[in-house]
Amino acid sequence: MSSPWDELTLAFSRTSMFPFFDIAHYLVSLMSLKNQPGAIDVAWRNPLSSWFTAMLHCFGGGILSCVLLAEPPLRFLANTTNVLLASSIWYIIFFCPCDLVSRGYSYLPVQLLAAGMKEVTRTWKIVGGVTHAYSYYKNGWIVMIAIGWARGAGGGVITNFEQLVKGAWKPQADEWLKMSYPAKITLLGSVIFTFQQTKYLGITKHNLMFFYTMFLVATKVAMMVTDTPVMSLGPVEDTLSRMLFGWQQHFSSCEKKHETKPSANGASSSTSKNTADASEGETKKQAKKTE
Repeated sequence: MSSPWDELTLAFSRTSMFPFFDIAHYLVSLMSLKNQPGAIDVAWRNPLSSWFTAMLHCFGGGILSCVLLAEPPLRFLANTTNVLLASSIWYIIFFCPCDLVSRGYSYLPVQLLAAGMKEVTRTWKIVGGVTHAYSYYKNGWIVMIAIGWARGAGGGVITNFEQLVKGAWKPQADEWLKMSYPAKITLLGSVIFTFQQTKYLGITKHNLMFFYTMFLVATKVAMMVTDTPVMSLGPVEDTLSRMLFGWQQHFSSCEKKHETKPSANGASSSTSKNTADASEGETKKQAKKTE
């Protein structure tokens, strides 16, 4: 007989993302698109281009995972309901009279609710990507991690490609060169769920989904309430960097110290010899003068 906790986490893991959580994901993604410079002008001048960019923001992770697994990248169009739902939200965000959607979204409680629900969908995407890759490659850890990361945070990479096509791509904003906090935390989650999928982590999937989702929601809400743009993972990254890649620097610094010690001793002995020679020369000169 299962405990109430297991029943709770199991019911949580079986929660359907459609329609409410998907709506929150589309809303947050498209509001971030609207806040980009020039996005509103593009929507008025070229609605088709704006709609295409919006679909990349909403389904970018699924497109990237399909590309990595050599599957049709336009497979997301087969889910007509989700495409119509995302298109409807794009339309009311950019073309709603009096900009009512943006005004309603400007309230902090609405943003907190939508952002928290979007983080829930991130967990489901990571789990779906890892499970889907596991069905093809049972022992392909790297493949499972890559697909889970692509499903959860691949939208940033796809939108960078879209900016490259438009000629607005900036190297300092590339997810490959400088990963954002969502990309890093998604990569960490993909690694954890890969270990669980391959039975190397002794925890059930529904419990892990619950704990990881609560962590994502709590950190996201804390960042928004405290007005912190990113939550730094610097201490963890520095520790791992020193543990994995700092040994060579440690050894080189030790070698430099050993090299400097004998050189210092040699310099001191040479200076003492010079001073001794100089003192002997002075005594000889004084002896000659007295003679």
